Amino acid sequence: MKKNIAIIMGGFSSEYNISLKSGKVVFDYLDKEKFNCFPIHISKTKWVFVDGHENETPVNRHDFSIEINGKKINFDCVFNAIHGSPGENGLLQAYFELLKIPQTSCDFYQAALTFNKRDLLSVLKPYGIKTATSFFLNKGDEVNEAEIIEKVKLPCFVKANKSGSSYGISKVYQREDLKTAIELAYKEDDEIIIEGFLDGTEVSVGVITYQGKTKVLPITEIVSENDFFDYEAKYEGKSQEITPARISKRQEENVSALAKKIYEVLKMKGFSRSEFIFVGDEPFLLEVNTTPGLTKESILPKQAQQAGISLGSLFENAIYEVLT
Repeated sequence: MKKNIAIIMGGFSSEYNISLKSGKVVFDYLDKEKFNCFPIHISKTKWVFVDGHENETPVNRHDFSIEINGKKINFDCVFNAIHGSPGENGLLQAYFELLKIPQTSCDFYQAALTFNKRDLLSVLKPYGIKTATSFFLNKGDEVNEAEIIEKVKLPCFVKANKSGSSYGISKVYQREDLKTAIELAYKEDDEIIIEGFLDGTEVSVGVITYQGKTKVLPITEIVSENDFFDYEAKYEGKSQEITPARISKRQEENVSALAKKIYEVLKMKGFSRSEFIFVGDEPFLLEVNTTPGLTKESILPKQAQQAGISLGSLFENAIYEVLT
Protein backbone atom coordinates (compact mmCIF):
# COMPACT_ATOMS: atom_id res chain seq x y z
CA MET A 1 0.00 0.00 0.00
CA LYS A 2 1.37 3.41 -0.98
CA LYS A 3 2.49 5.72 1.83
CA ASN A 4 1.01 9.20 2.17
CA ILE A 5 3.84 11.74 2.17
CA ALA A 6 3.36 15.40 3.09
CA ILE A 7 6.02 17.60 1.48
CA ILE A 8 6.13 20.73 3.61
CA MET A 9 7.50 23.91 2.07
CA GLY A 10 7.36 27.67 2.48
CA GLY A 11 7.88 28.79 6.06
CA PHE A 12 8.02 32.10 7.90
CA SER A 13 11.34 33.51 6.71
CA SER A 14 12.83 35.34 3.72
CA GLU A 15 13.58 31.89 2.29
CA TYR A 16 9.87 31.19 1.59
CA ASN A 17 10.13 31.18 -2.21
CA ILE A 18 13.36 29.19 -2.25
CA SER A 19 11.67 26.58 -0.07
CA LEU A 20 8.75 26.35 -2.50
CA LYS A 21 11.26 25.57 -5.25
CA SER A 22 12.92 22.89 -3.09
CA GLY A 23 9.57 21.32 -2.27
CA LYS A 24 8.56 21.23 -5.92
CA VAL A 25 11.78 19.40 -6.84
CA VAL A 26 11.08 16.82 -4.12
CA PHE A 27 7.51 16.41 -5.39
CA ASP A 28 8.65 16.07 -9.01
CA TYR A 29 11.29 13.43 -8.27
CA LEU A 30 9.51 11.20 -5.75
CA ASP A 31 8.15 8.04 -7.36
CA LYS A 32 4.35 8.37 -7.57
CA GLU A 33 4.12 4.59 -7.98
CA LYS A 34 5.46 4.25 -4.43
CA PHE A 35 4.11 7.37 -2.70
CA ASN A 36 1.01 9.53 -2.58
CA CYS A 37 2.61 12.97 -2.46
CA PHE A 38 0.89 16.06 -1.04
CA PRO A 39 2.53 19.51 -1.32
CA ILE A 40 1.76 21.39 1.90
CA HIS A 41 2.43 25.15 1.91
CA ILE A 42 3.09 26.56 5.38
CA SER A 43 3.09 30.31 6.02
CA LYS A 44 2.36 32.66 8.91
CA THR A 45 -1.25 33.02 7.75
CA LYS A 46 -2.22 29.52 6.59
CA TRP A 47 -1.27 25.86 6.26
CA VAL A 48 -2.76 24.37 3.09
CA PHE A 49 -2.50 21.43 0.73
CA VAL A 50 -2.09 22.80 -2.79
CA ASP A 51 -3.16 20.45 -5.58
CA GLY A 52 -2.05 20.45 -9.21
CA HIS A 53 -4.68 23.04 -10.10
CA GLU A 54 -3.58 25.43 -7.31
CA ASN A 55 -6.68 24.61 -5.27
CA GLU A 56 -6.08 24.96 -1.53
CA THR A 57 -7.31 22.65 1.21
CA PRO A 58 -6.68 23.69 4.83
CA VAL A 59 -4.59 21.50 7.11
CA ASN A 60 -6.10 20.43 10.43
CA ARG A 61 -3.29 21.44 12.76
CA HIS A 62 -4.63 19.33 15.65
CA ASP A 63 -3.44 16.14 13.95
CA PHE A 64 -1.81 17.44 10.72
CA SER A 65 -4.41 15.91 8.44
CA ILE A 66 -6.42 17.10 5.45
CA GLU A 67 -9.86 16.23 4.13
CA ILE A 68 -10.49 15.71 0.42
CA ASN A 69 -13.97 14.90 -0.93
CA GLY A 70 -15.13 14.01 2.56
CA LYS A 71 -12.24 11.60 3.13
CA LYS A 72 -9.70 12.29 5.88
CA ILE A 73 -6.07 11.81 4.91
CA ASN A 74 -3.39 11.21 7.55
CA PHE A 75 0.28 11.22 6.67
CA ASP A 76 2.76 8.39 7.16
CA CYS A 77 5.75 10.71 6.84
CA VAL A 78 6.57 14.39 6.42
CA PHE A 79 9.30 15.41 4.00
CA ASN A 80 10.70 18.67 5.37
CA ALA A 81 11.76 21.16 2.68
CA ILE A 82 11.33 24.34 4.76
CA HIS A 83 14.42 26.55 5.05
CA GLY A 84 14.45 28.83 8.06
CA SER A 85 11.68 29.02 10.65
CA PRO A 86 9.68 26.91 11.49
CA GLY A 87 11.20 23.99 9.57
CA GLU A 88 14.87 24.46 10.34
CA ASN A 89 14.81 25.77 13.91
CA GLY A 90 13.11 22.85 15.67
CA LEU A 91 9.54 24.14 15.93
CA LEU A 92 8.00 21.76 13.41
CA GLN A 93 10.27 18.91 14.44
CA ALA A 94 8.90 19.17 17.99
CA TYR A 95 5.33 19.46 16.67
CA PHE A 96 5.65 16.29 14.58
CA GLU A 97 7.33 14.44 17.44
CA LEU A 98 4.34 15.24 19.66
CA LEU A 99 2.02 13.95 16.92
CA LYS A 100 4.26 10.89 16.42
CA ILE A 101 4.55 11.56 12.68
CA PRO A 102 8.00 10.65 11.26
CA GLN A 103 9.78 13.50 9.47
CA THR A 104 12.90 13.49 7.31
CA SER A 105 15.05 16.17 8.94
CA CYS A 106 17.01 16.04 12.20
CA ASP A 107 15.32 16.08 15.60
CA PHE A 108 14.11 19.29 17.26
CA TYR A 109 17.11 19.86 19.55
CA GLN A 110 19.65 19.48 16.74
CA ALA A 111 17.58 21.76 14.51
CA ALA A 112 17.35 24.49 17.15
CA LEU A 113 21.04 24.22 17.99
CA THR A 114 22.40 24.31 14.43
CA PHE A 115 20.04 27.14 13.48
CA ASN A 116 21.64 29.30 16.16
CA LYS A 117 25.20 29.90 14.94
CA ARG A 118 26.36 31.26 18.30
CA ASP A 119 25.11 28.27 20.29
CA LEU A 120 26.35 25.76 17.71
CA LEU A 121 29.89 27.11 17.79
CA SER A 122 29.83 27.12 21.61
CA VAL A 123 28.75 23.46 21.76
CA LEU A 124 31.35 22.31 19.22
CA LYS A 125 34.28 24.24 20.66
CA PRO A 126 35.15 21.59 23.32
CA TYR A 127 35.46 19.03 20.51
CA GLY A 128 38.30 20.97 18.93
CA ILE A 129 36.26 22.34 16.03
CA LYS A 130 38.03 25.45 14.74
CA THR A 131 36.00 28.56 13.89
CA ALA A 132 36.59 32.22 13.05
CA THR A 133 37.01 34.72 15.90
CA SER A 134 33.52 36.01 16.67
CA PHE A 135 31.66 38.73 18.55
CA PHE A 136 27.98 38.49 19.48
CA LEU A 137 25.32 41.17 19.86
CA ASN A 138 21.70 41.10 20.95
CA LYS A 139 19.32 43.80 19.73
CA GLY A 140 19.48 46.71 22.15
CA ASP A 141 23.09 46.04 23.18
CA GLU A 142 25.46 48.98 23.13
CA VAL A 143 27.62 48.80 20.01
CA ASN A 144 31.24 49.44 20.87
CA GLU A 145 32.82 49.58 17.43
CA ALA A 146 36.38 49.83 18.74
CA GLU A 147 35.91 46.74 20.93
CA ILE A 148 34.40 44.73 18.07
CA ILE A 149 37.15 45.63 15.62
CA GLU A 150 39.88 45.00 18.18
CA LYS A 151 38.58 41.45 18.62
CA VAL A 152 37.63 40.36 15.07
CA LYS A 153 39.81 42.75 13.02
CA LEU A 154 38.90 44.10 9.58
CA PRO A 155 37.58 43.01 7.18
CA CYS A 156 34.85 41.15 9.02
CA PHE A 157 31.46 39.61 8.32
CA VAL A 158 28.27 40.77 10.03
CA LYS A 159 25.53 38.12 9.96
CA ALA A 160 22.11 37.45 11.35
CA ASN A 161 22.64 34.75 13.99
CA LYS A 162 19.57 32.75 12.92
CA SER A 163 19.11 33.11 9.18
CA GLY A 164 19.97 31.33 5.96
CA SER A 165 20.54 31.85 2.23
CA SER A 166 22.92 34.74 2.99
CA TYR A 167 20.15 37.12 4.04
CA GLY A 168 21.28 39.95 6.31
CA ILE A 169 25.00 39.43 5.73
CA SER A 170 27.62 42.09 4.94
CA LYS A 171 31.36 42.15 4.53
CA VAL A 172 32.78 45.19 6.29
CA TYR A 173 36.13 46.76 5.36
CA GLN A 174 35.92 50.07 7.19
CA ARG A 175 34.79 51.02 10.67
CA GLU A 176 32.31 53.58 9.31
CA ASP A 177 30.39 50.81 7.51
CA LEU A 178 29.95 48.63 10.61
CA LYS A 179 26.82 50.37 11.91
CA THR A 180 24.96 49.99 8.58
CA ALA A 181 25.88 46.31 8.41
CA ILE A 182 24.62 45.72 11.96
CA GLU A 183 21.33 47.46 11.15
CA LEU A 184 20.91 45.26 8.06
CA ALA A 185 21.50 42.09 10.06
CA TYR A 186 18.98 43.18 12.70
CA LYS A 187 16.30 43.28 9.97
CA GLU A 188 16.62 39.47 9.80
CA ASP A 189 17.18 38.61 13.46
CA ASP A 190 17.43 40.14 16.93
CA GLU A 191 20.79 38.43 17.45
CA ILE A 192 23.83 38.93 15.26
CA ILE A 193 27.28 37.41 14.95
CA ILE A 194 30.33 39.32 13.75
CA GLU A 195 33.17 37.11 12.51
CA GLY A 196 36.74 37.74 11.53
CA PHE A 197 37.63 37.21 7.87
CA LEU A 198 39.29 33.90 6.99
CA ASP A 199 41.34 34.06 3.80
CA GLY A 200 41.15 30.69 2.09
CA THR A 201 39.18 28.32 -0.10
CA GLU A 202 35.52 27.95 0.87
CA VAL A 203 33.91 24.53 0.59
CA SER A 204 30.54 23.00 1.29
CA VAL A 205 30.26 19.42 2.55
CA GLY A 206 27.04 17.43 2.44
CA VAL A 207 26.61 14.70 5.04
CA ILE A 208 23.54 12.48 5.03
CA THR A 209 22.28 9.24 6.45
CA TYR A 210 22.14 6.91 3.47
CA GLN A 211 21.16 3.25 3.63
CA GLY A 212 21.58 3.34 7.39
CA LYS A 213 25.08 4.83 7.47
CA THR A 214 26.62 8.28 7.70
CA LYS A 215 27.77 9.25 4.22
CA VAL A 216 29.96 12.23 3.32
CA LEU A 217 29.16 13.46 -0.18
CA PRO A 218 31.69 14.84 -2.69
CA ILE A 219 32.96 18.27 -1.63
CA THR A 220 31.94 21.46 -3.43
CA GLU A 221 34.27 24.42 -3.84
CA ILE A 222 32.57 27.82 -3.73
CA VAL A 223 34.03 30.49 -6.04
CA SER A 224 31.96 33.67 -5.88
CA GLU A 225 32.10 36.33 -8.59
CA ASN A 226 30.99 38.75 -5.87
CA ASP A 227 33.02 39.72 -2.84
CA PHE A 228 31.61 36.75 -0.92
CA PHE A 229 29.01 34.00 -1.28
CA ASP A 230 25.96 36.25 -0.92
CA TYR A 231 22.36 35.73 -2.06
CA GLU A 232 23.10 36.84 -5.62
CA ALA A 233 26.07 34.48 -5.83
CA LYS A 234 24.09 31.63 -4.31
CA TYR A 235 20.87 31.86 -6.33
CA GLU A 236 21.41 34.18 -9.29
CA GLY A 237 24.37 32.59 -10.98
CA LYS A 238 27.09 34.86 -9.63
CA SER A 239 29.26 31.98 -8.46
CA GLN A 240 30.91 28.78 -9.53
CA GLU A 241 30.16 25.70 -7.46
CA ILE A 242 32.78 23.17 -8.43
CA THR A 243 32.22 19.53 -7.48
CA PRO A 244 34.53 17.85 -6.72
CA ALA A 245 36.43 20.72 -5.12
CA ARG A 246 39.93 21.59 -6.37
CA ILE A 247 41.63 20.90 -3.06
CA SER A 248 44.52 18.70 -1.98
CA LYS A 249 44.06 15.13 -0.81
CA ARG A 250 45.02 16.18 2.73
CA GLN A 251 42.44 18.98 2.71
CA GLU A 252 39.79 16.61 1.38
CA GLU A 253 40.52 14.05 4.08
CA ASN A 254 40.58 16.68 6.83
CA VAL A 255 37.30 18.35 5.93
CA SER A 256 35.48 15.07 5.21
CA ALA A 257 36.50 13.66 8.58
CA LEU A 258 35.53 16.89 10.34
CA ALA A 259 32.13 17.14 8.65
CA LYS A 260 31.38 13.53 9.59
CA LYS A 261 32.56 14.14 13.17
CA ILE A 262 30.25 17.15 13.52
CA TYR A 263 27.29 15.17 12.14
CA GLU A 264 27.90 12.31 14.56
CA VAL A 265 28.82 14.43 17.61
CA LEU A 266 25.55 16.31 17.21
CA LYS A 267 23.62 13.03 16.67
CA MET A 268 22.25 14.34 13.39
CA LYS A 269 20.05 12.53 10.91
CA GLY A 270 18.65 13.37 7.52
CA PHE A 271 20.39 15.89 5.27
CA SER A 272 23.02 18.38 6.38
CA ARG A 273 25.40 20.72 4.62
CA SER A 274 28.33 22.26 6.46
CA GLU A 275 30.36 25.24 5.24
CA PHE A 276 34.10 25.54 5.86
CA ILE A 277 37.01 27.78 4.93
CA PHE A 278 40.52 26.37 4.76
CA VAL A 279 43.37 28.11 6.53
CA GLY A 280 46.24 26.13 5.10
CA ASP A 281 45.10 22.51 5.33
CA GLU A 282 42.87 23.13 8.35
CA PRO A 283 39.11 23.55 7.80
CA PHE A 284 37.36 26.21 9.92
CA LEU A 285 33.62 25.72 10.39
CA LEU A 286 31.27 28.52 9.31
CA GLU A 287 27.85 26.93 9.83
CA VAL A 288 25.70 23.80 9.55
CA ASN A 289 22.46 23.73 7.55
CA THR A 290 19.96 21.00 8.42
CA THR A 291 17.41 21.59 5.65
CA PRO A 292 19.72 22.57 2.80
CA GLY A 293 18.39 23.75 -0.53
CA LEU A 294 17.04 21.06 -2.85
CA THR A 295 16.50 23.18 -5.96
CA LYS A 296 18.18 22.42 -9.28
CA GLU A 297 20.74 25.12 -8.41
CA SER A 298 21.39 23.79 -4.91
CA ILE A 299 24.64 22.25 -3.78
CA LEU A 300 23.56 19.07 -1.99
CA PRO A 301 21.58 17.57 -4.92
CA LYS A 302 24.59 18.15 -7.18
CA GLN A 303 26.86 16.45 -4.65
CA ALA A 304 24.52 13.46 -4.45
CA GLN A 305 24.48 13.12 -8.22
CA GLN A 306 28.29 13.29 -8.25
CA ALA A 307 28.23 10.40 -5.76
CA GLY A 308 26.00 8.40 -8.12
CA ILE A 309 22.80 9.00 -6.13
CA SER A 310 19.87 10.17 -8.24
CA LEU A 311 17.51 12.78 -6.82
CA GLY A 312 14.72 10.21 -6.71
CA SER A 313 16.92 7.83 -4.70
CA LEU A 314 18.11 10.66 -2.44
CA PHE A 315 14.59 11.71 -1.51
CA GLU A 316 13.21 8.18 -1.32
CA ASN A 317 16.02 7.09 0.99
CA ALA A 318 15.28 10.02 3.34
CA ILE A 319 11.72 8.75 3.70
CA TYR A 320 12.66 5.11 4.21
CA GLU A 321 15.30 6.06 6.81
CA VAL A 322 12.57 7.38 9.12
CA LEU A 323 9.91 4.79 8.28
CA THR A 324 12.04 1.72 9.04
